[in-house]
Formats: sequence, C-alpha cells, structure tokens
Amino acid sequence: MCYDIYGDFMRLRNLKNKESIIEESNYIIKNYKDYRGSFSKLFDNLNPIHIEIGMGRGKFIAESALKNPNINYIGIEKQDNIIARALLSIPKDIPNLRIIRMNALEIEQVFDHEIDLIYLNFSDPWPKIRQNKRRLTSNIFLDQYDQIFKKDKCIHLRTDNEGLYTYSIEMLSSYGYSLYDVTLDLHRDVSSLITTEYEDKFVGLGVKIYALKARK
Repeated sequence: MCYDIYGDFMRLRNLKNKESIIEESNYIIKNYKDYRGSFSKLFDNLNPIHIEIGMGRGKFIAESALKNPNINYIGIEKQDNIIARALLSIPKDIPNLRIIRMNALEIEQVFDHEIDLIYLNFSDPWPKIRQNKRRLTSNIFLDQYDQIFKKDKCIHLRTDNEGLYTYSIEMLSSYGYSLYDVTLDLHRDVSSLITTEYEDKFVGLGVKIYALKARK
C-alpha cells in the first residue's frame, strides 16, 4: 500500500521569502555548471562525492554529511519551496555539504566523471506506464549516470512503492548492475539508519520500505 505522503509533502505552504532564503545561503551552488568536472575544487579536497537526487527537506543528506566528514555531499532538488524549507532546518556550517537547485535531467551537463555514489531516496514513482521514462532508474537516467560516475558506478535506492522497486530491479539488472543488500523491509533488516522525512512518516504508519544497493 502506498500512502499519499508525497502529495502532502509537495503541498507544503508556500514560503513567501523562499527566494531570499536560497539567495543568502552558503550551501547553494549558484554557478554550478562552472564546476563541471572539478567539484573537488569547490570542496577544496579530493574526498569522494556523493549526491542525492531529490533531497527533499535535506534530513538524510545533512545527517550523512555530519556523520561522514571525509565524504563530500551534494543535494539536488528542483523546487524552491522545498529547498528553502530544507535550508531552514539544516544545521549551519557543514563544510562537506552543498545544494544545487536543478532538474535531474540536467545532471550530465553538471557533473563529469566525478561522482562516487548516487542516492535515490523515495523518488517520484511515476506510476503510469507512459511516465516510465521519467523514473530515475529508467535508461534515460542510467545513461546519464554513466557519464557522471568517476569509476565504479554505485546507486543506493529506497522506496515505499513496490512498482518502482520492481521496475528498478529490472532496469538496473538489465543495465549491468549487480544488486546487493536487497530487502523488502529495510527497517526490519537494518537496525541503525539515517532516514529521510518521508521515511519517518512511512515507518510510523507501518509502511514497509524497499531498498537495494547496486554496483557496476
């Protein structure tokens, strides 16, 4: 069963000052395309770079950055209202965290063989068959991911949507990824996790979380 938490989340009350919140934040990379192929210079180190496509209000990526100071994290989100709310809740001065306001379809124009891991947490399932090309594990996106990974290609996925999960297993497998840590009930199988806002709500409602890791 899939609850309409996505819809509730996206219908957040509009922040009137969202533009100024984004403009004044040190987390936002404004000229992000200028760093294509050289994001290590932005962070001023050669640490691995992990990105979360669709970071929501940023709980997962902010906590990950705090817990792993030797990894650089970039959150990607396209909606100003959600980004602004994330900025209001993310702790200040996390040196290994940055945020880009962009559509995921731009990703190959932004990164060039420099990403070590992609997180796809509770992505829009686009449930209708005609929408399958919009899913973040469709061939359209997997082709682009090939161009942004540095070496090994690593994707970590979580979802409450069984259809998206099944589709992702099929697409990743056919694209040459090996799957591991595959689970139909993540919170039963793993005791200590960094979670997203969606995830906390789902688990509180008794919804099972599907998860997998993929490597090519």
